[in-house]
Amino acid sequence: MISASLLQVQHTPVNVPGSFKDTFNFLQGNGVYDDGMMHFLRNMKSQIWTHYDAFIADAQALAAIFMLIFFAIKSYEMISGDRKLEVMPLLRPFGLSMIILWWPIFTRVVAFPTEVVENRTSEMFDESQSNINELRMERAKLMVDVADQLLKVQAETETAKTEADTWYENAWESVQSSVKEGFSQVWNPIVEMRNRLQISLQLYGAALLETLAIWILRISVYVIFIVQIIFSTILIILGPFSVSASILPMFRNSFPEWIARFISVNLYSGIAYLVMYIASLFQHYALEAEITRYQELLASDGESMEKLSWFAANGVLSFGIVIITFIIGALTMFTVPSISTWIVSTTGVSNAASVMGSKASSMGTMAAHAVGG
Repeated sequence: MISASLLQVQHTPVNVPGSFKDTFNFLQGNGVYDDGMMHFLRNMKSQIWTHYDAFIADAQALAAIFMLIFFAIKSYEMISGDRKLEVMPLLRPFGLSMIILWWPIFTRVVAFPTEVVENRTSEMFDESQSNINELRMERAKLMVDVADQLLKVQAETETAKTEADTWYENAWESVQSSVKEGFSQVWNPIVEMRNRLQISLQLYGAALLETLAIWILRISVYVIFIVQIIFSTILIILGPFSVSASILPMFRNSFPEWIARFISVNLYSGIAYLVMYIASLFQHYALEAEITRYQELLASDGESMEKLSWFAANGVLSFGIVIITFIIGALTMFTVPSISTWIVSTTGVSNAASVMGSKASSMGTMAAHAVGG
């Protein structure tokens, strides 16, 4: 297993209150990918697979008809002398018929190796997510602390400017310090409230960009898992027809092709968890890198104040490293169907996924034009 320490950046742990964690999880979901949705997707496949018997009876009837046609062809070939009597080819239709009769057990046996891969990669993914979620909490808390620090600095700056330009600079020397102190106590909260809107907009911009990036990542993950559920369910429900059709010599390859496609589709989840685990290593590095930078901004020295002023001039309170890793993770998720064909060579599933992706892109473009119009 690849260790996350390879990409680790040392930082001081941040104490995050429990109330902040609850609020953050309520707004953005528990975990990068939202544990509730991932749990739903994991259980959804096993529930939908229970509809495997929708066309079992029809496939059995079709298999019986194809068996009669197959035996008629073989009998004619042996009667005419074109072929000698062979027993093993005559047993193949019976074996295919037994597969249809024991269809749920057969599909579970075929899917077992892919489930082993999925269980192993999901364990790797789950182990990494607990640490990633803690780092997300620390980073979010530091972002709020930086925003509060900016509010205080701007309020003090405005107060200093006001003190230099207003009337109380010409007050009596004996009472000047007390007037300034009293005025600062009243004026600082007013200036802080006025500047809060500006800082809040910067914080809102950073939160908006991060929310968009994390939802792009989540949608890409959800699409892969939902596509796998839909494709595998269709293959299970309509698979008996492929078995029955393969009885005839002209459709002999339909059943082996079905097995290849079924294995390829079921590998989606295992490969997806592996891709998500590798992406979590980059997310781990990005989160720790940004946490370290936020802690430097909160340090009480002159150099940190200069960094804080430059950081505030960026327009958004974010370094963008985490946002980039989220987008990269989303893009790599769409390579899962292609990677599955590297392991089990098949073209039908990849073509179907490509068509679905192109149609979704076209619909998104049409929707964007409609909104723009």
